[in-house]
Amino acid sequence: MIKKNLIYKTDKYNMLNVEVHGKTIIAREISDQWGEECHTFLSRPELMHWAGNHFKPENFKGREEELETIMQNLRDV
Repeated sequence: MIKKNLIYKTDKYNMLNVEVHGKTIIAREISDQWGEECHTFLSRPELMHWAGNHFKPENFKGREEELETIMQNLRDV
């Protein structure tokens, strides 16, 4: 059984979906700059480590609530 989670979606070209396939977690990031990127993780701590490095606070100056929402959605996966 695959469980899909929408982490964020700003429009049809910028979004992050996380799918849970048993023990495997797949993050599919779609952006208008880079297209689609897939990241595969074997644990939630590995996913959160990636997210901590990928979503840096300095990139969210003035949008701290947006960053906290993204990180909370990832924690809820």
